[in-house]
Amino acid sequence: MKLHLSIEYVTHWGEQVCATVILKDPSGCTIPHTYPLETKDGRHWKGEIRITITRIRSFNYYYCIYKGDTPVRKEWDLVPRSFRADTTKTFFMQDVWRDVPAYAHLYTSAFTRCILPHAEISEDLSYFSSTIMLRVNAPSLLPRQTIAVLGNQPALGEWNPNFAFPMKETGLHQWSVTFSALGLTFPIEYKYVVVDADTGALVQWEEGANRTIPVASPAKDQVIVVSDTDIRIPVNRWKAAGVVIPVFSLRSEGSQGVGDFGDLRSMVDWAVRTSMHVIQILPVYDTTINKTWLDSYPYNSISIYALHPQYIDLRQLPPLDDQEAMNAYTARRAEINNLPEVDYEAVSQLKQNYLKAIFHQEGTKVLSSEEYLEFFKQNQDWLIPYAAFSVLRDRFKTADFHSWPEHSKYSTAAIRTFCSPDSDNYHDVSFYYYIQYQLHRQLSAASAYARANKVILKGDIPIGISKNSVEAWIEPYYFNIDSQTGAPPDDFSVNGQNWGFPTYNWEAMFKDGCNWWIQRFRKMAQYFDAYRIDHVLGFFRIWEIPSHSVHGLLGHFSPAKPLSVDEIESFGLRFRPVEFTMPYITDRILNEKFGKKKEEIKTTYLYRPAMDRYAFKPAFDTQRKIQTLFQNNTSEEQLQLRDNLYELISDVLFIPDPYQPDKYNPRISGYATQAYKSLNKDERKAFDNLYEDYFFHRHNEFWYQQAMRRLPMLIQATPMLACAEDLGMVPACVPWVMNELRILTLEIQTMPKQFGTQFSRLEENPYRSVATIFTHDMPTLRLWWKEDTKRTAHYYNQILQKDGPAPEDIPAWLAEEVVARHLYSPSMLCLISWQDWLSIDEQLRRPDITAERINVPADSQNYWRYRMHLTIEQLLRSDQLNEKIHTLIQRSGR
Repeated sequence: MKLHLSIEYVTHWGEQVCATVILKDPSGCTIPHTYPLETKDGRHWKGEIRITITRIRSFNYYYCIYKGDTPVRKEWDLVPRSFRADTTKTFFMQDVWRDVPAYAHLYTSAFTRCILPHAEISEDLSYFSSTIMLRVNAPSLLPRQTIAVLGNQPALGEWNPNFAFPMKETGLHQWSVTFSALGLTFPIEYKYVVVDADTGALVQWEEGANRTIPVASPAKDQVIVVSDTDIRIPVNRWKAAGVVIPVFSLRSEGSQGVGDFGDLRSMVDWAVRTSMHVIQILPVYDTTINKTWLDSYPYNSISIYALHPQYIDLRQLPPLDDQEAMNAYTARRAEINNLPEVDYEAVSQLKQNYLKAIFHQEGTKVLSSEEYLEFFKQNQDWLIPYAAFSVLRDRFKTADFHSWPEHSKYSTAAIRTFCSPDSDNYHDVSFYYYIQYQLHRQLSAASAYARANKVILKGDIPIGISKNSVEAWIEPYYFNIDSQTGAPPDDFSVNGQNWGFPTYNWEAMFKDGCNWWIQRFRKMAQYFDAYRIDHVLGFFRIWEIPSHSVHGLLGHFSPAKPLSVDEIESFGLRFRPVEFTMPYITDRILNEKFGKKKEEIKTTYLYRPAMDRYAFKPAFDTQRKIQTLFQNNTSEEQLQLRDNLYELISDVLFIPDPYQPDKYNPRISGYATQAYKSLNKDERKAFDNLYEDYFFHRHNEFWYQQAMRRLPMLIQATPMLACAEDLGMVPACVPWVMNELRILTLEIQTMPKQFGTQFSRLEENPYRSVATIFTHDMPTLRLWWKEDTKRTAHYYNQILQKDGPAPEDIPAWLAEEVVARHLYSPSMLCLISWQDWLSIDEQLRRPDITAERINVPADSQNYWRYRMHLTIEQLLRSDQLNEKIHTLIQRSGR
């Protein structure tokens, strides 16, 4: 069998177009091989591939771009070019590079498993003595519609709709037909048409000019394959509404003080009742590090696979045989379920006690069941190290594996022995197997229930992992453990955010094709059909903060292109290393910050290296050292002193690059420093120009290339619908990548992406976007309304176009209008927090506005404990609210 491949692709210098051909034998095993193609002009690439293996059932292939031995780009192949193999044939493929389709969302499982369930069909087609094959994609067909072809040949009906040649679906939204070339005259002209599957009647001609096949008739045993662009018919812009709420915030009459996967299933009923099609949640992965409320932070996971035990629904487990213990549990459950907020520690203790008792009662039986054994077989690669990590964390009372007296360095063989069934540890280890098995069953059931009701469950991929995590323990080569990540200053935090996560060693990840990420996404796809990429900017560049910093101000982007001294001075700023890289501290500044305590501060913390400047003594010259010094001081006065010292340490204009010490990164928000204010007028202008170029122009192409090395392979690893959280300091290259990969952006009216505007225009939202009022990191609509009366007045008068002063509190009727305006936006998805949905009902919304907030990003010690103030049962009985939401959604066309 021979393959003649031909594709047009304009390469850059040093790039090579290759084709990866995957052969499938009768047993289902696949054999991939990559072949380089040839070109004479860097644009038209061809290759002849001879397949000598005779026992193959089918083959598929895709194109990719290599630079040297490194793949740098791969075409979209969610629907592969797949063909029935015939060793007697020679195939001539006339291809075009396949970018992510404009309507890629129609190929995602959000549609094919939820909204418009689609059983994928793969029919074999006949080959003739000489064969022509036509292929076309038709993702926008309605149910019970098929595709046919009409043309200027008797075999193609001679343009008579009554004789349209039917096509077969050979892949997801992919339609194909083969016909004998004997008797055909060239050129062939044709068009695709939509046909009613039940009656055979023609529904619609495709638009545009006739398609043509100009080639001569294929010779004997040749197959000419023409892969056409998508069928040219109008695409309905499907839109949907949904609710955003963390699982821990759900409340039902039978839950156990925190939302669980059983409550998530019940929430689907409310979505159906109100005509919503999406439920978005926060991460649900295990965060058990300290075994205190500090573990309530859902983005600091210890595993990228293991689900959090707090989400287990004990109602789905058998009752305890010990009636006295069961009664005690029931009483305690009712007590903590009545609390207005989550008591993280009480919930954890209650569930752990019950799980240990029920494991003792039924563990042996469950762990010998066929269903469990299949679960273990499919998940053992991550489940065994996770269970061992959990046991060792419990035993040594710390998740910091570096300090463990045993197994501080991971060994696969040693941990397999540690977890073996004949080990003394097996009872403790298998307890964690049991918990993860039950969590998997419950989340799978909730997911299946959502899909059956046409509700998309949207999960959340955290940008980082804990430095005290299973992955950092078993795969340290994937991470820069000594670094920490965060975000530069923004509307959430003037000092930036320090998340404390290690940064990723992307070069190590590229060596195995980013398998770590791909397996993570594929596990997530078992439960979810859409996902939010947390801090997608981190896939372009991450904000890397030195380990000695508490705040994010002394961070820098990584990777980046730091400035040489010559480059800095080319802007007209004479570089003075000591003055620009050391904290700028003078008597005037000390007097302004500390007043009467100035002399005490100088004596305790500072010394004087120059007549007009002070510097920190070595014992206090980093924020971490200051943090340690003040760790037992909780008075407001002492905390203010600590924060003032933090601020002094951050007062620099440039930060030496940790990877290229002879180069420098300008400090973020450098224009707000005392060092900047000490510059003369010309020097300030030079720094402003340098700053503008560095942060907004210098890296655009560089960061685009970084993202395009990372994101495509992850996005294409699963059929889930990808949505990005693209807020913050957004480089100009981000929209390029979002558009190219068809990732939904996040649009918030109060955080416009147009520079110099206070509010964006909802009617200008892109279709491929998620519209929301506020996220979990922000105040709710009612809280925001009260925060800044001047800003609220502008929004009320200019955006909502209301006369007079804005009301002190936003009334329900006005909140309803804000919600409605978002629903009518062009965004594909309009996902609104549960609190903001409830704001439209004066009787049902929470009396205490301040209790609605979930997170305060500026507070690294935030307690994530928000709960619904109504039960789901009460919500389902709230007919007036539900009918109002249903009507709003229906009228908006969602």
